[in-house]
Amino acid sequence: MGALLALSSAVVYGIVDFAGGLLSRHIHHAAVTFLGQLGGLLLACAAALLLPADAVHTADLLWGALSGVGSGVAMRFLNRGLSRGAMSVVVPVSAVTGVALSVLCGVLVLGDRPGAMAWLGIAVTVPALWFVSGGGGGAGKGTADGLLASAGVAVQYLALGQAASASGLWPVAAGRVAAVLVLLPDAARHARRLKLPPGRCVQALLVGAGAALGLVLYLLAAQRQLLAIAVVLASLYPALPVILGLALLHERISRRQALGLLGAGAATVLLTLG
Repeated sequence: MGALLALSSAVVYGIVDFAGGLLSRHIHHAAVTFLGQLGGLLLACAAALLLPADAVHTADLLWGALSGVGSGVAMRFLNRGLSRGAMSVVVPVSAVTGVALSVLCGVLVLGDRPGAMAWLGIAVTVPALWFVSGGGGGAGKGTADGLLASAGVAVQYLALGQAASASGLWPVAAGRVAAVLVLLPDAARHARRLKLPPGRCVQALLVGAGAALGLVLYLLAAQRQLLAIAVVLASLYPALPVILGLALLHERISRRQALGLLGAGAATVLLTLG
């Protein structure tokens, strides 16, 4: 059941990233990110109320808030990268690096002991990212944003996984509050960009609600199995935006980048098996 929940989270995140990337090409990425977190806050609070918690402690809410800080950072740079770079490059960079960072932090901080497969996956990540970013021939647009987003992805997953299962979904709700607060200064700087037609506002809110749903599914998965397994399975989400970007948007990538994407996929599989 835990694996299915984690994979469901990956599917939801893949759809959300593709939709958010498209929306960021029509309206400013700051508006997509901030309004999205408001939509996520509404969904998270509703979900937390529908699934009562046995006991919510301050520590659980603080872990959730830290996860929300990671989410805010990840979405800010991810949407900015998607607004000017190829989905088939930006999303894998953020995801596979986020997985590798999560595994390393699990080893250094949480005492996890990955197997040989996981370590091989981490080793494959480095050359894969080199090729995806251009392999020395000039980084693809949005690659730097993808790398910055990956740090937020790692914090998001690791922190949320520390919340006790008895806390229900309130850590996710606390995280949405923290994400809104973190993004508030950037939203204030782009206040005029937030004045959007109602239709665009609804789209941004739905993208954020979808991201919150992905986190809810991930938290439920992390409560039912090892954190490392939940992280890597949930991080399989780049497959959807990459496929949709190549098939529907006719994005073009170089041979080096294609090789890098294959390496990134192999790294994710190795991390999952490890």
